[in-house]
Amino acid sequence: MGEKFDIGFIFTFIPKLAGTLQTTLLIVAGSLLTGLIVGLLAALPRLYKVPVLQRISQLYASFFRGTPILIQLFLFYYGLPEALKLVHLDLSRAPVLLFVILTYGLHTGAYVSETIRSAVASVDRGQVEAAYAVGMSGYQAFTRIVMPQALAIAVPVLSNVILALLKDTSLAFSLGVMEMTGKSQSLASLTNHFVESYISLALIYLVISIVLERLLLILERRLLRHESKPADSSPRRERAGRLRWFFARERRNVRFGEEAR
Repeated sequence: MGEKFDIGFIFTFIPKLAGTLQTTLLIVAGSLLTGLIVGLLAALPRLYKVPVLQRISQLYASFFRGTPILIQLFLFYYGLPEALKLVHLDLSRAPVLLFVILTYGLHTGAYVSETIRSAVASVDRGQVEAAYAVGMSGYQAFTRIVMPQALAIAVPVLSNVILALLKDTSLAFSLGVMEMTGKSQSLASLTNHFVESYISLALIYLVISIVLERLLLILERRLLRHESKPADSSPRRERAGRLRWFFARERRNVRFGEEAR
């Protein structure tokens, strides 16, 4: 049993837990960067329907989305070094943080790949055809037409992925990483004030989550600012209206041409 509840320990524990916040944020940043890169690479075969790679991408996403992150941590930390010994690579002295970031990065990449694929697929194909009709290359059509709209669609989903990643880092202590959760376990064991330690930890996670949520909301609104403003007669709005009309006309011409053939 723990000691009698003392609210004063909460104010004592918070600064001590904040001292390990850097490690938690490092895991989040490293995992997110890895996840974005891996997620993009995993989404491309499914977007372009590359036969073999498409199937590999599906298996990758299914595995990391369908198994608990804690099991994935154990598999990579204990299993990967043993597997690499078969090709004479020794990772026995590699830092634990490397395995943690790799595991979280691959886990996040599975969700990022699905988000990218869904966001790109949700953009009207007719807009791309109209871009080709006015002479744009595939790269120009993607960067100017598809990517801005897909990014605006993907940001809310990516926000949930980032917040989930932040909370999942609390499992890194199971491998001995002294991040905030591991520090709270140590403080609770030393002082025997378990409730106060976990309340302090929860408050820190809550504050970080609120800050991240607000920042991502600002980004989302910025990406969608062209949809939230009321219509006016400014030259920019008029040019945008003419551009939308032009794309719509070209899209109709393309469809009529296909029907004629």
